[in-house]
Amino acid sequence: MSYPTRSFSSHLRAPSSSASSSSSQSPALLARIEEKKGELQNLRELRDLSAAVASQMEALEQKLTTLSDGTGAIAAVLSNWHNVLRAINMASAKLAKPSGDAPMEDAPEPAELLPQTLVRIPTEHAPTLQAQADAIEAAAAEGDSTWLNAMPERPDTKFALKVYAAKIK
Repeated sequence: MSYPTRSFSSHLRAPSSSASSSSSQSPALLARIEEKKGELQNLRELRDLSAAVASQMEALEQKLTTLSDGTGAIAAVLSNWHNVLRAINMASAKLAKPSGDAPMEDAPEPAELLPQTLVRIPTEHAPTLQAQADAIEAAAAEGDSTWLNAMPERPDTKFALKVYAAKIK
């Protein structure tokens, strides 16, 4: 059996001829590769800029939520403002108005002309506070001051009750 003989030179020449043809296409391929690299760089920049815009939109959403909550709070204050003005008007109406004929020496001091300070007290504990206030009034009427020692350990309540007891004496 004989095998056909091939020369190695023909096998080596074929790839070299294809290499020469690819080297002739090389500038076109290199230009195409450079174009694709530029597109890739632009796409990366677009991705980064899109991420920045997305984070700015999220921050804007949080600010708008805060603004919306603040607007609700302002609306609540403004809707209650007429009650505040009415309370001030009621307190001011109770002031004694000096007559124009009275001499200036008899006029009360300016501190006496001002209304009492208006304070809003939460009413969620009103029944408990009312019971405590009644007990304080009864103890103060009897001249007993031991009621303060029996109070719960809440400094704000003790202070308020001390002030109240001082006012009713």
